[in-house]
Amino acid sequence: MGVRTGVLDLQGDVSEHIDAFRRALAGSGLSEGSEVITVRRADQIPSCDALVIPGGESTTISRLIDKNGMRRPLEEFRGGIFATCAGLILLSKGVPDPRVKPLGLLDIDVERNAFGRQKDSFEADLAIKGLDAPFHAVFIRAPVISRIGKGVEVLAEVDGAPVAVRQGKHLGLCFHPELSGDTRLHRMFLHKITS
Repeated sequence: MGVRTGVLDLQGDVSEHIDAFRRALAGSGLSEGSEVITVRRADQIPSCDALVIPGGESTTISRLIDKNGMRRPLEEFRGGIFATCAGLILLSKGVPDPRVKPLGLLDIDVERNAFGRQKDSFEADLAIKGLDAPFHAVFIRAPVISRIGKGVEVLAEVDGAPVAVRQGKHLGLCFHPELSGDTRLHRMFLHKITS
């Protein structure tokens, strides 16, 4: 069974996610009939089995979602969403910044840039539930999850703060797995949406 994965192409790490998902598909047993596309229009969203909301600048992506008429199709999307950094902020229910209008698809609240500014970016080897070895995570002006709602599974933490969560078919990450060269989280996501 093929999987059509759409990467929201509004701003952020679009090409890096396309490359990572193509590599993940090649090693997943799901490559036959699968494709990874850029999503620039609202009418492309329902044709996808999975969507990626990449990292970038959350206020800009929020504004462009509305400008391009994507809010309702995203809110009504029935497939899985893979959201990283700014994408996680947008997938959340609560963000204490009036410039960001979250989609409310993950029952979490998020603090933007909680780990600090660009100069405070860091890398860490994380123990992630479901993976057999640590995952080298890249945190860039990363958010942190400040509230976990019912039905949200915490997959990883840094200093007691959740940084990777799953709810249903959605996977939200405070870091940038597309920059690590490791596609295990991409494969975990793909297998979840096809099971």
